[in-house]
This record gives sequence, structure tokens and C-alpha cells, in this order.
Amino acid sequence: MSEFLSHRRRRGDMTTTEKLWQVSWSLVFLITLIASVGFLMLYSAANGSWDPWANRQIMRFAIGLAFMLGIALIDVRQLMKWSYTAYGIAFVLLVAVEVRGEIGMGAQRWIDLGIFQLQPSELMKVSLVLALARYFHGASLEDVGRPLFLVPPMLLVFAPAALVLKQPDLGTALMLIAGSGVTFFMAGVRLWKFALVLAAGMAAVPVAWNFLRDYQKNRVLTFLNPESDPLGTGYHILQSKIALGSGGVFGKGFLQGTQSHLNFLPERQTDFIFTMMAEEFGMAGGIILLGLYVVVLIYGFVIALRSRHQFGRLVAIGVTTTFFLYVFINIAMVMGLIPVVGVPLPLISYGGTAMLTLLIAFGCLMSVHIHRDVQIGRRGGYDEP
Repeated sequence: MSEFLSHRRRRGDMTTTEKLWQVSWSLVFLITLIASVGFLMLYSAANGSWDPWANRQIMRFAIGLAFMLGIALIDVRQLMKWSYTAYGIAFVLLVAVEVRGEIGMGAQRWIDLGIFQLQPSELMKVSLVLALARYFHGASLEDVGRPLFLVPPMLLVFAPAALVLKQPDLGTALMLIAGSGVTFFMAGVRLWKFALVLAAGMAAVPVAWNFLRDYQKNRVLTFLNPESDPLGTGYHILQSKIALGSGGVFGKGFLQGTQSHLNFLPERQTDFIFTMMAEEFGMAGGIILLGLYVVVLIYGFVIALRSRHQFGRLVAIGVTTTFFLYVFINIAMVMGLIPVVGVPLPLISYGGTAMLTLLIAFGCLMSVHIHRDVQIGRRGGYDEP
């Protein structure tokens, strides 16, 4: 009987009920727990009101959770089949941003769909993971070792990164490149090739500096010396550091943060929400949240290790790396360790597209977990042993 069930799992012949039993409900609970922390912080950001942020975020999470579970039940071979299509749609939407995109806070990043504003660069993060996993699935080390074999996936990465950088959105462009780099490495690309790309990138820095917008240059200069303009470009990071320090070990208490509630801390519902949390709950609260993030990352890496097919391993690694970059960049940014680049804190910061994209990505991760034993051929079909 066990051999029969094992054979069915290898073929992916599972009923919906069997798939639901295979869902990692502990991971679903962790994601919901982190999101709930976000709801409370958005409630605090609005000075003790569910409007205008917390209510909307809860509704978005509920919709996204349904998407996540729905995608988790989809056969992983179907995700592989439609990965290039998803990438193509996301790329077309990025081009559409250049034509009819909405401008907000000095950047052209959104498409107004009437019901909500869509940010295609967020969709590209998960679409790129799927496309790269599809390309490298079944590739041998000899294939990966050929320079010409790496040209198409590099185009898959740098074409959308260039469009995102033009919006301009430096943070998301760097996330696309960095996250893809991990996928390349896991696919078997040698380290010396990364060294060549890194050297070329460093050599291009002086040229790239001339193409940065003035506010982007100011962000870099402010990062190097935030005290040079404390009431201008350095205001955000200085207030963030003050709030972080004033929270101490255990914080000032829920709804008691002075920097945020007296409006000294800018963008407290989005980019600097971790700062507000650290002021109210202190270092202890920040460490607990980081611990929850670490557990989610461990889940992602374990799912990658347990997958028997290359596509699943690369999807799991790509999703987990993207999640890690969200966390690392946002927290390093608000602490002044890197320049301010406008990356949200995952599942915590207010934002519809970012929340939906993350939950879709987690749905793909769970699909890999449910279908971890499926044997996938090079073209995506069932591979007979």
C-alpha cells in the first residue's frame, strides 16, 4: 500500500484532500502570525485606528491567503509549464508602466486598474524566479558551464532590471539581480563567473553614477554622512535612528512611541514600520520578529532540500532568497547600514501588490512542498524512472 501511495506521489496523482493534508500548515500559521504583527503596527501607525491602513491590509491578506492556498494545490508541473507566460505578462506590464504608469513620490511605478494600483515590478520578482527555474531545470553542469548557455537567463534578469531602474526603483532592481544571482549559483554557475560580473559592475560604477537621479545621489551621500543635512535628505535616517535608540530593550509600550505618534518618523506605515515597532516594543520585540522571519527562511531552505526535482529546488531557493532580501534590505536601511532604497518589510509594511506577490510566492513554495516527490522530465512532464 505504501509503495502504491509513493508511486502516486511521484506521478503527482493526488486528490485535493490529499494535497490539503500535505500543506505545511505550520508555515501558514507563521505567515499569518507575522502578518498579524503588521496589522497591529498599522493600527498603531494610525494612532489607534483600524482606518485607513489596518483594515485594508487585513482584507488584502485574506484575499492573498486564498490565492496562496489555491496556488499551493496546483501541480508544480503546471507552474513550470506557465512560468514563461507569467514572466512575459509581468514584462509587458513593466513596459506598460513606461507608457501609462502612475507617478507617485517622484517615481513612475504603478498602473491604475481602477480597483487598486498594480506595481508590476513586484510581480516580476516571483515571475523571474519561475522563469529562471524553468530554464535551468534539467540543465547539466556541462550546459551551465557554456558561456552562451547563460546569455538567455542573463537577458531574463537584466531586461526587467533595466526597466525597473528607469522608473526609478533602485531597491527592486538590486533585488532582482541579487536574487537571480543566488539562483544562478544554485544552478551550478562557477564562482569565477560571478567575480567577472562583479568586477564589470564595479568598473561601471563611475558611469552609472552619472545616470542616477539627483535624489538617488543624495541618498548615497546621506548614507555616508547623514548629519550633513539633518533637516533635508538626512532627516529620515536620523529620525529612524533616534526612534530605534529611544525604544531601549523593552520599548515604550504599544501606542506609546513618541517619534512615530508625534509625526517625527516619516513613512511609518511603509518603509520605516520596523523602526516604529522597535520604539514601541524595544530590542526584544525586534528580535522576536527577526526570529519569526528566520524560522520562515529555515522552512524555505528545508523545502528546497527535500524537493526531488531541480525546478522545485530552484523555485524554493528563489522564493526564500527574495524573502530574505526583503527583510535584510529593509532592516539594514532603517538602521542606516545601507542607503534608503524604499523596500518594504515583508508582510508588515502597508502595500497591496507587495503583500499579494509575497503570498503568491509562498503559494509556489508550498506547491513545491506538496509535489516534492514528483518526477519531472526536462520538458515538464512526468519522467518515468
